[in-house]
Amino acid sequence: MPFFERGNARIYFEEAGHGDPLITVHGLNENTTYWSLPGVTERLAGSCRVISMDMRGHGRTMVEGDPLGFDAETIGADIIGLADHLKLGRFHLMGHSTGGFASSRLAMKDSSRFAALILTNTTSATSPVPGDPETIRKANDAFAQFMEKSDMDQIVAYSQEHPSPFFTGVMESEKSEELMASFRKVMELNEKSLIGAFIRSFFTDPDPRVDGLRTIRCPVLIIYGDKDDWFIQSSRLMAKEIPGAEIIEYKGAGHLSAFEAPERLASDVMDFIRRHPV
Repeated sequence: MPFFERGNARIYFEEAGHGDPLITVHGLNENTTYWSLPGVTERLAGSCRVISMDMRGHGRTMVEGDPLGFDAETIGADIIGLADHLKLGRFHLMGHSTGGFASSRLAMKDSSRFAALILTNTTSATSPVPGDPETIRKANDAFAQFMEKSDMDQIVAYSQEHPSPFFTGVMESEKSEELMASFRKVMELNEKSLIGAFIRSFFTDPDPRVDGLRTIRCPVLIIYGDKDDWFIQSSRLMAKEIPGAEIIEYKGAGHLSAFEAPERLASDVMDFIRRHPV
């Protein structure tokens, strides 16, 4: 299995296809299978070289000792580290949800390496929960404790009974049982204690950093679902503030665009990449 080492981390990644390189970064409690299981990777690999990585705290990526690096800046540096490891110059980058938090913050620092940036169901803040630091800390701790103490059956049952904000589109789909069963396979590859630690460490800054968005100079595509309540306004804000950004709304879809609309997502991403080649 392919890994590359960066500091105290062994970061897992997968490759498929040939053509312009596209690095994909998943969301919280996901991993590379977020893209591959519903077939997004397979569809994209028909026209580009898809490189998917497991973020720290997720999937097969391993971190030994402190610092764990469960923050947007470190994960952004891991993305660049992966590109350097593969000797990529410019490349496309697609970040979903938490992966998009890190990707947008990385682009604010320097977007010159990106031929295109695709942001799906995400925000440029690193905390979707508003409020002061203590309010955010308490919310994160409650969420982390739930993830740590619950088994997978309990997590799935709770998500089905309380689908907002992440599973609204899934539960309102005609294929809700199939989609939830598939997404369970994604979550089962993660270690719950690491997910809890990641939640407490990563989601700290509710500031979307509008001034930073205005400095992004690469082509940007933003995709969101009209049932993705937490990320509708943040998607529209990014589209407004990033110079020249394009935005697409998926009617009838929620947060998990790769599972709810894999064909459309792959098609829209391929079209954008073709228009903005490396």
